[in-house]
Amino acid sequence: MKSYIAVDIGASSGRLMLGQVQQGKLTLQEVHRFSNGFAMADGHDRWDVDHLVHEIFLGLEKVKKMGINAVKLGIDTWAVDYVLVGNDGQKLEDPISYRDKRTHNAIEELTSDLPREYIYEKTGIQFQDFNTLYQLYKENRQLLSQADKIMMMPDYLGYVLTGNAVTEITNASTTQMLNLRVGLFDKDLLGKVNVSQDQFPRLVEAGTILGNVSHKWHEKYDLPEVEVITVATHDTASAVVGTPGQGDRWAFLSSGTWSLLGTELNVPENGLQAFHENYTNEWGAYGTYRFLKNIMGLWIAQCVRHELNDKYSFGELAKLATEVKPFAQFIDINDDRFTNPDNMIKELQDYCRENGQQVPETPGELFQAIYSNLSLFYANELSKLDEILGYHIDTLNIVGGGSNVGLMNQLTSTLAQVDVIAGPSEATAVGNIMVQMVAATEVNNLDAGRQLIADSFDLKRYHPEASQYGEVLSQYQAFLSKQIKEMV
Repeated sequence: MKSYIAVDIGASSGRLMLGQVQQGKLTLQEVHRFSNGFAMADGHDRWDVDHLVHEIFLGLEKVKKMGINAVKLGIDTWAVDYVLVGNDGQKLEDPISYRDKRTHNAIEELTSDLPREYIYEKTGIQFQDFNTLYQLYKENRQLLSQADKIMMMPDYLGYVLTGNAVTEITNASTTQMLNLRVGLFDKDLLGKVNVSQDQFPRLVEAGTILGNVSHKWHEKYDLPEVEVITVATHDTASAVVGTPGQGDRWAFLSSGTWSLLGTELNVPENGLQAFHENYTNEWGAYGTYRFLKNIMGLWIAQCVRHELNDKYSFGELAKLATEVKPFAQFIDINDDRFTNPDNMIKELQDYCRENGQQVPETPGELFQAIYSNLSLFYANELSKLDEILGYHIDTLNIVGGGSNVGLMNQLTSTLAQVDVIAGPSEATAVGNIMVQMVAATEVNNLDAGRQLIADSFDLKRYHPEASQYGEVLSQYQAFLSKQIKEMV
């Protein structure tokens, strides 16, 4: 029986998940979990990347203690952040988080003489001020000139483990610097941020064998034999691989710290309508494109729960939310003010006061406000997706932590008039492992892998209810339109 380890690291935590096929079904077991987060150092919010490396090895030691002496391993993390590596092969400094405030106004500055339409036509990537393009634009020029290599976060971790450096395409595409037509980094955009193609390791597809963990690490830790496979290293790309979508008219919602809502295409969609709606064409595994919209997601809920002193579990907060009437206020949950406020509860309450709306006070009211407005935002984006694609999405596959929030899933189904299939909640780890299994020839291809996923996990289904919410979606859409006009 082959053993696969998914190293899945998010903004607040990471874990090592063991995957094996037993009696025709894929099984998952969490072996090791650890904390993650950025902290202020040298004037910026930074990730402690050495901590992440150490925790990976601690997890692998646990794997060996389970009696497993050989594994394959893949690493996925969040997107856009990078590590600068010097000529000696060592990082120049701890990487800066995408939530750092240094890129504020960077889009406006960079696009003052390079039109947005021009960048979008080249890359098909949505405009977000934390994209790597704008981080590099704001990077310390002296430090950047000292960098022999620029490595995306998961690529750097793979490099530390094996000594081999690559740039995996699903994460590289989020930089907003890959050219859709050429399939390489765009020279014009690289020149704009004073970096060269040579500073990035070679581009590779998901499923590339990276190599074995270096001998030096075996001297420091008691490890099994580990072959590292470069999976779909962007966690959303792995989550989409791990989505059991079937047919041609399904969409995905990877619902975690961020919500990524979209569909899988074989050809990118970078026309004017997609540009105006700020949809992105991130590269996926096996020649696909993730045509999606970035939405703030459960980050807001995570912050509010923490500010309630972690007194309640998410399950308890969802139960409290069901006792509160939905749609008591409209909130543009993609407003930049919710990206990294000092106090999320106060930010939500101030937003409602400023817009003359009911202010959520209790935990139940706060979480109903979050979940009902996320549902509204999802339904609104699904209607836009229908319009861009020219057909109606009839099934929404919700994966990730949000797949467990029944209240939000049912509201989304009813508001958007789509069937919702929720699960697996661990789609990112599942997709990570699935790419390893295809590379190891234990699974033939992506379609076979998705069928294995559907057969292996308990999926919950939601169907549109007779709507009791009247014109709430159209009212919400009018509210968002008014917000946009006031900003202009």
